[in-house]
Amino acid sequence: QLQASGGGLVQAGGSLRLSCAAPGPTFSGYTMGWFRQAPGKEREFVAAISWSGGSTSYADSVKGRFTISRDNAKNTVYLEMNRMKSEDTAVYYCAARARGISGIVGAYDYWGQGTLVTVSS
Repeated sequence: QLQASGGGLVQAGGSLRLSCAAPGPTFSGYTMGWFRQAPGKEREFVAAISWSGGSTSYADSVKGRFTISRDNAKNTVYLEMNRMKSEDTAVYYCAARARGISGIVGAYDYWGQGTLVTVSS
């Protein structure tokens, strides 16, 4: 199971870093993604990174503010969130898929339990 952590309360304009720990080295060969779901809304794509870390993709709403990275030696993926806005408030989920980068929720095979991020204005 993927284990997301690092959520919390942050003021608008602040920063937060999320982590997603994978249970073993198997996931080092997987594309990893971050998604989020705000209250009353559908789950949406935030960012994804290829197994090597050489390719990344971001939603337009977070481009230039969020950075996804991974450390395969630690079986961990990170989401660095800067210049945060109230609209970033959501439960953030990490996910994994065996194929290339995708922004589609249904394309991911494994999901973490989510971590809540609240941005106060």
